[in-house]
Amino acid sequence: MPTRSPVSDADRRSTSLFARRSWSETSRISTILRKETVGGALLLVGAVLALLWSNSPWAESYHTLRDLRVGPAALHLDLSLATWAADGLLAIFFFVAGLELKREFVAGDLRDPRRAAIPVAAAVGGVMVPALLFVLIAAGAGEGAARGWAVPTATDIAFALAVLAVVGRLLPSALRTFLLTLAVVDDLLAIVIIAVFYTSDLSIGPLAGALIPLAVFGLLVQRRVRSWWLLLPLAAATWVLVHESGVHATVAGVLLAFTVPVVRSAAAGGPDAGPGLAEHFEHRFRPLSAGVAVPVFAFLAAGVTVGGLAGLTTALTDRVALGIVVGLIVGKPIGIMAATWLASRVTRADPEDGLNWYDVLGLALLAGIGFTVSLLIGELAYGLGSERDDHVKVAVLTGSLLSALLATVVLRARTRVYRRVRELETTDRDQDGVPDIYQPRSGQATEH
Repeated sequence: MPTRSPVSDADRRSTSLFARRSWSETSRISTILRKETVGGALLLVGAVLALLWSNSPWAESYHTLRDLRVGPAALHLDLSLATWAADGLLAIFFFVAGLELKREFVAGDLRDPRRAAIPVAAAVGGVMVPALLFVLIAAGAGEGAARGWAVPTATDIAFALAVLAVVGRLLPSALRTFLLTLAVVDDLLAIVIIAVFYTSDLSIGPLAGALIPLAVFGLLVQRRVRSWWLLLPLAAATWVLVHESGVHATVAGVLLAFTVPVVRSAAAGGPDAGPGLAEHFEHRFRPLSAGVAVPVFAFLAAGVTVGGLAGLTTALTDRVALGIVVGLIVGKPIGIMAATWLASRVTRADPEDGLNWYDVLGLALLAGIGFTVSLLIGELAYGLGSERDDHVKVAVLTGSLLSALLATVVLRARTRVYRRVRELETTDRDQDGVPDIYQPRSGQATEH
């Protein structure tokens, strides 16, 4: 084996496209990925069950279940089960996503502009190019067709990791970390898109009212109060008021997450330093999100009666559906690859340890697996149960499946290289000198 050049750890991180993290941070990422992988498997089960049921002789009973309305009408919450899943259960998903977002910006790689530049650029490129391709293809497809421009921009990390669990078990931790960071930024962009572009009939009163329980929730978690009988009613009140305001209710989950401190530190160090409540909440709610919220949403959202080959052909000849498929399997890889290349030229970063741009292509194809947020945006754009919404579901499923197959081919071809890189990581892990992210810096605030 050739001798490796004596490059310092700091230099390696500043010049590597896939910079490694400390072993403790890598272990934390691995734990997250394992939970999301299990969630991805459950998501697939939910989606398959929905498709089988909605295309069986008992399809009508599936639609009856999905459209069953429950909840207090006085609070405008007499919603269908499908809407409860999209607005309620996905608020848990976005709460966990918000916790991870804040953690990355406060104590993770996104706090370092040099290390954040490439995955952030990749995520932005992976949003812009699919959206542009969709608009070009769907132009002239009828009134309101362009409202779905954001459908092919989302990456479903749980679905992608479920594919990785089967075909990419030897994928180096640096590549997994890059994919996770890209997906985190992708989630942030999706949140902004939903809040800004898919909010109708905004009511300022309820939105302003939501700030009161949100502020009290934030004050309590800053003081490390974790009693569910105090926090849960405040979170529910915030969700109800945001829902009433016309802003999509999942945004409430993100707002609540952003109030939770990530780091607890003494002014000059000391026994009180350590992780904040964000880690505690993430451990509690990530299994609920990955194991219940997302699979149930998938079950209630993915059911579409295809109608055999003729129905599938009809759905995919809709230019909206075609724009989604092309956006996922072509736009995502092109956007991510182009943005990553441009950012690497600016930062002078290159792959290392035998990795190359073929590996970036594999990750970019994997990012074309859009499901949870894509289906949600499709419902917001065209209306739940509409003919075009059904076409969106067929297109998202088709594009995600093709992206998964293409990613499998690319990543499988690199298995031998990944095995060597993983062996090298195991050798070097105890020599990684990154300091503990939870150790306070001089002048750091008590809670962040």
